[in-house]
Amino acid sequence: MALTVPPWRRERPPHLPGLPAWGLPADSGEPVPASLFGGVDPEWAWHGGDGGGVRVCVLDSGVDGTHPLVGPVERAWEVVSEEGRAPRIRECAPADTAGHGTACAGIIRSVAPGVRLSSVKVLGDGPSGNVAALLSGLNFAIEEGFDVVNMSLSTTRQEFRGRLAELCDRAYFRRCLLVVAAHNLPIESFPWNFASVVSVASHADPDPMRYFYNASPPVEFCARGVRVTVASPGGGTSRNTGNSFAAPHIAGIAARILGKHPWLTPFQLKTVLYHCAANVSASEEEGGGDRDD
Repeated sequence: MALTVPPWRRERPPHLPGLPAWGLPADSGEPVPASLFGGVDPEWAWHGGDGGGVRVCVLDSGVDGTHPLVGPVERAWEVVSEEGRAPRIRECAPADTAGHGTACAGIIRSVAPGVRLSSVKVLGDGPSGNVAALLSGLNFAIEEGFDVVNMSLSTTRQEFRGRLAELCDRAYFRRCLLVVAAHNLPIESFPWNFASVVSVASHADPDPMRYFYNASPPVEFCARGVRVTVASPGGGTSRNTGNSFAAPHIAGIAARILGKHPWLTPFQLKTVLYHCAANVSASEEEGGGDRDD
């Protein structure tokens, strides 16, 4: 395919009605130049794996460890914020009154059922929280040595951008993969648009293992995020739409890749994700074909 204008030089795509910002409708992944590396495909990357042994942290509103779609939660912590004192981390029961973290955890478990799942609660009992708690929780998750951290949250507070960037860089060099959802609105927020993280928006295709590479920054990948069946408080399910639910699909896929190839760095893992995207064609020597799990 001939590219007249490189994707990274094009205008920002429009915000499509009915989709979160940065998202794609079904079957609209634009073809990109061919993969240059033979053998790096879904079969090599994750086929036959379930993420066994990979430590995944959901940095969110907590996780309900009793929900049947979530399975065992290995450990759970929460950030405690007190007036006039720095936030501190304490271990807690795996619980979630808001349901957002549980929804993300259930998606990860469905994609990579063998992962060792943990939770760090940085949000309050609703969908919001303070940035100091986010910074403390993220720092803790990096120091704890998780392989993958799912962050379906962001902040618009410019004064925290520098500190967040430092933490994301530290994670990158310590082989802690941060998978971060893009904001659902076309506004500037962080840390999803940092180069050191894996940024994810939604597409409308129902296949949980099908994702697209986006050659037009800042979002790198688009995964399933429209009308997704997710775990909800009380042990049930609901259907939700948002980039929040696209990110854990990529987090689960990344965990499956690491389960088979545990020495991959974030840089290498991003490259594998690129080569396995549904819209990245195989070279003519390799042949084409459909991609599955």
